[in-house]
Amino acid sequence: MDKVNLEHSKNEDAMKLSLSTLHRRLEEISLGGGLKKIEKHKARGKLTARERVAYLLDPDTEFLELGALAAYDMYEQYGGCPAAGVVTGLGYISGRLCVIVANDATVKAGAWFPMTAKKNLRAQEVSMENRLPIVYLVDSAGAFLPLQDEVFPDKENFGRTFRNNAIMSSMGIPQISAIMGSCVAGGAYLPIMSDESLIVEGTGSIFLAGPFLVKAAIGETVDEATLGGAKSQTEISGVVDYKCKDDEECLDTIKTLIGQLGARPKTGFDRIASKPPQYDSEYLYKVFPFDRTKPYDTTEVLKCIIDEGSATEYKKNYGKTIKCLYARIDGWSVGIVANGRQVVKNGKGEMQFGGVIYSDSADKAARFVMNCNQKKIPLIFLHDVTGFMVGSRSEHGGIIKDGAKMVSAVSNSTVPKISIVMGNSYGAGNYAMCGKAYDPRLIVAWPSAKIAVMGGSQAAKVLMQIQLHALKRSGKAPDEKQQREIFERISQSYEQQTSPYYAAARLWVDAIIDPGETRSIISMTIEAADHAPIGKFNLGVIQT
Repeated sequence: MDKVNLEHSKNEDAMKLSLSTLHRRLEEISLGGGLKKIEKHKARGKLTARERVAYLLDPDTEFLELGALAAYDMYEQYGGCPAAGVVTGLGYISGRLCVIVANDATVKAGAWFPMTAKKNLRAQEVSMENRLPIVYLVDSAGAFLPLQDEVFPDKENFGRTFRNNAIMSSMGIPQISAIMGSCVAGGAYLPIMSDESLIVEGTGSIFLAGPFLVKAAIGETVDEATLGGAKSQTEISGVVDYKCKDDEECLDTIKTLIGQLGARPKTGFDRIASKPPQYDSEYLYKVFPFDRTKPYDTTEVLKCIIDEGSATEYKKNYGKTIKCLYARIDGWSVGIVANGRQVVKNGKGEMQFGGVIYSDSADKAARFVMNCNQKKIPLIFLHDVTGFMVGSRSEHGGIIKDGAKMVSAVSNSTVPKISIVMGNSYGAGNYAMCGKAYDPRLIVAWPSAKIAVMGGSQAAKVLMQIQLHALKRSGKAPDEKQQREIFERISQSYEQQTSPYYAAARLWVDAIIDPGETRSIISMTIEAADHAPIGKFNLGVIQT
């Protein structure tokens, strides 16, 4: 076996092993609170959250789940909170692309943890940005009281959900809520602030205060059904619009309501007949090295993602550490900004290292982003960036000015932006390449991704020097062995924080995906974005 084929085999083995780990973790998460909780839930005649979502979706259509790894390895002191206790994503209902939010009552009775609130707000954000109908399948005991101080009062906490209900209604975004279990206290506002609401007999209930609190507050003794069951809330109060005998009838009614929605205008992003890429996903696993230090040809990666023969590279021989090109993905016209790790020569014959953004690269990318806005072409960012070039030569050449120009163009961009973190995404490079803080319509990571202020080795050395300096000042200078131990301890901790799972748990990315699914996910995201108008692009003041 030659050297190239050997490297390809190593790359493929590493990627497939990481995907096996990803699939195993997602399977565990899909069980929610576990098999015993699922059995108990189903014994009440209820479908699980994931069964409800599957029942809603049109046959043979895909569901793009968002935030499946939210809260991963968090809240362990409370027994964990798989998927943050809620299933969210994009799927087709009666031929309409919708956002779906389904509480998982097998996880702490569907109670809201801090990450549950963040995940719900992200789902609403996706709905608002893309003007998509949203369906809420409510089955929740309300805020998780041991963490109420992190759930209740702040801007990105529980109450923001209901504020969003009101804003979305004013924007004309259809909202439909089904009360399929508990709906208590402040949580009761969500379905009733939606356009239409449904409730399931026997299992659904909605009230501001449950029987125990009513007894404590005003001394009244009342059961759940009388207080806020289906009969009470549809026949007496009129709070809820539709009463359904079981989960299936409830979900069928939602399908009918979605199917009767009026036509919505499209933005009109350009799309032609799709062509398959030159290479398939198996080749992508081979050419993209899992080892973050090894070089590769970004062009080979792109040939596995874009429609064959569709690429027109912008300023090909200038600013070579960033590739900018017009292309098509599943027929959609897109602009692509991609980092890579090949070593190249600039126009002066000087060596430049891939993965680093130089002044010429930043200047090129900024102009390309502006062009895509002018042409109303969605932007795709493929991250493998270690940051901007440092050192006196770069500083004297105005790297801060050129970097600021790129960041400004990305910040003010009004066309849909989609970020794929393939490898490294460090420091200001993450910002310039449209990291989470720059409002991408979707941001996902490959299992090979790393997201941090800087690389693990560099960070560990910096942090170790700080610790050593402090120890020396206190008269406790460590020997060489102790220094190695400090370095290893810091490296381990830092590496854990750069993991894509750490990022996905905190919703810095919407999902960790199989690289082979990149094309279909980009296509579905642009289809979603095609429902929302584009604002006028204004760049503001930049240093030229």
